[in-house]
Amino acid sequence: MERGNPRSTASIAGHPIHPMLVPFPIAFLASAPVSDIVFWAGGEPGWATVSLWLLGAGVVTVLAAALFGFTDFLGDRRIRSLGAAAQHMIGNLAAVLLALFNWYLRYAGGAAEGVFPYGIWLSLATALLLVFNGWKGWEMVYRHHVGVAEEPAAPARQSGRTVEGVRGARGLRSPS
Repeated sequence: MERGNPRSTASIAGHPIHPMLVPFPIAFLASAPVSDIVFWAGGEPGWATVSLWLLGAGVVTVLAAALFGFTDFLGDRRIRSLGAAAQHMIGNLAAVLLALFNWYLRYAGGAAEGVFPYGIWLSLATALLLVFNGWKGWEMVYRHHVGVAEEPAAPARQSGRTVEGVRGARGLRSPS
């Protein structure tokens, strides 16, 4: 039986790469429905173009994040055995496919023409899937300790300066 926390096999100096990359596609894909709604409310075609670019950037960056997430999934049997891991992976695959299809509709038919009737709904569905997928991803970290270091990091050297009023700063000197 393996001991310790399930580990991330794709890491740099012990820091898992997948969680380093996921903020980028989340930001892009969660912003697409916002720019769609702004386009819907005002009719300015520039906002539809913003959505097209956000979706494209989201798809490209999510593929990079997925590569490292899939490496972690395959790299440790304990991760593969988690229901949350399978749900996270399937949900993310669904989100990527929706975003890619949404991007293609806009690219092939024109940015503004791709928003209605389907694009705005695909953007919203993708954003909702990201909420579910994030929930499952953090469930793996907080409940199952996937990628969490066994030992706390060694404390950094003290410079002798601290911020006054910090709770739990026992034995540290005040600024002079």
